[in-house]
Amino acid sequence: MATPAAQKRLTREYASLSTSPLPYITAHPSESNILEWHYILTGPPSSPYENGQYWGTLVFPPDYPFAPPAIRMHTPSGRFHCSERLCLSISDFHPKSFNPSWGVGQILLGILSFMTSEEMTTGSVKASEAERKAFASRTRWWNSTGNGTTTRTLTSGGPVAEKEKNGSNNRGFGAIKAGDGGKRFREQWPEVDEENWKWMETQRVDPKTGRTLAVPVATPNCSPDASALRRRASGSAAGLNAVAEGGREIVGAGQGWLSKNKWYIAAGLLFAYVLTARVLGDQQASR
Repeated sequence: MATPAAQKRLTREYASLSTSPLPYITAHPSESNILEWHYILTGPPSSPYENGQYWGTLVFPPDYPFAPPAIRMHTPSGRFHCSERLCLSISDFHPKSFNPSWGVGQILLGILSFMTSEEMTTGSVKASEAERKAFASRTRWWNSTGNGTTTRTLTSGGPVAEKEKNGSNNRGFGAIKAGDGGKRFREQWPEVDEENWKWMETQRVDPKTGRTLAVPVATPNCSPDASALRRRASGSAAGLNAVAEGGREIVGAGQGWLSKNKWYIAAGLLFAYVLTARVLGDQQASR
């Protein structure tokens, strides 16, 4: 239980952070215990953590500000071990070096500064820039699904009861259970959790794997439409009938002329034959 001095100090600091928020930092105390604070660091631009959503906790001792808090980060970052206490000059690893004038804002700025550096300490890890960027792209999914252990789906729409699972990333006050389906994050950050799910809906992120779902592609149907085979060619009926009638008239006209003049044609052919035979006979006689 917090001492009156710690209660007063943390209440004042929360009011200060609410009225004058820090860039890339959001924090608030737990409703059930003012000594347990939850923070989210947003990865700053031009860093491997850009747009990442890094959730962690500060657990203050009852005699704060005369002793520093335990500091943890629960979201995978490629910079810190998940849910392990961090050894920093502003953490409970070094109580003698802690300055009581340092407030929650200075502590969170110190975490962000250390995160964007390459200094190693207890609780930190090494990773490539590409690995840290990959972690950053999955942070919102990880926070709101408990690393894919959620029972909620993209089409659930609304609050869903999550199945509790056993296990923890680390023991002790302030540690976060693994495999809780994002329940603890949702309890502390309901508005952020809702935004995360909307983002997953928009980006079609699979809640179980964190990977983007393939967009179904309609297969083109190349077979002819049976109804089209039964339909006549498009166009006005009058126009089509006129074309057909014109064709019939042309064919009929050709056939009618031959029928009417067949005897004249035959006589002409016979006359031409006789004339040709006479010419050929005269030529032979002259020889």
